[in-house]
Amino acid sequence: MKSLVLLPSYNSGSRLAQTLRQAQAEWPDVWTVIDGSTDGSPEEAARIPGIRLLRLEKNAGKGAAVLHGFAAAQASGFTHALVMDADGQHPPEMVRPFMAAAEKSPHALICGIPTFGPDAPRSRVLGRRAGNFFAHLETLGRGPRDSLCGFRLYPIAPTLAAFEKTRAGRAFDFETVAGVRLAWSGTPCIDIPIPVRYPKRSEGGVTHFRYLRDNLLLTRIHITLLLQAPLHFPKVAPKSPFGTGLGH
Repeated sequence: MKSLVLLPSYNSGSRLAQTLRQAQAEWPDVWTVIDGSTDGSPEEAARIPGIRLLRLEKNAGKGAAVLHGFAAAQASGFTHALVMDADGQHPPEMVRPFMAAAEKSPHALICGIPTFGPDAPRSRVLGRRAGNFFAHLETLGRGPRDSLCGFRLYPIAPTLAAFEKTRAGRAFDFETVAGVRLAWSGTPCIDIPIPVRYPKRSEGGVTHFRYLRDNLLLTRIHITLLLQAPLHFPKVAPKSPFGTGLGH
């Protein structure tokens, strides 16, 4: 098992370099995929020693950036990748516990289950409840408990295989499609709670979430997954015996 931390980034501002340094303090192999950024953040990231920087010339979407990073990581001999957002939402101190969980269960998808503070937009919290409901239907409850959390540790080969026969999941819908299709392929899931914060603009926080556009995207992908789900139910793996998180 050989693992890295991967940060997809599109115009993440100063937060990208900050998050890369925080991740690097927890794990030696840290990569970022620059998804067509034009805000100067790639140049700042490139000055950090030891960071591998991959570039997509045009903005292709979060999922496309992650899959590009996975393919490059696999070609370099990596077997697992912990994906975290570049905007400071996710706690870097959870990198090592996730890596430890993957060492114990290398065939599993290790999924963050967010615990939100008062800074979380209410519309985002309520919206993901609906998404979680449909994702549970699509996987018979065998997939991640949270269908949208971006802090996850993926086994690279099964994830790339899960996307070979679909063009879905290349944008903001990546986590939803990945969680469902990995469950369909029989990949077990281990859920671990993590705190999630939403940095203010004054702290360099950025968001590219567009309420109407991205919710329409998620609605469309859930309709597609619901229609496809009956073909995959026999393959769905039982929930991991490791439970819902470390220490649970």
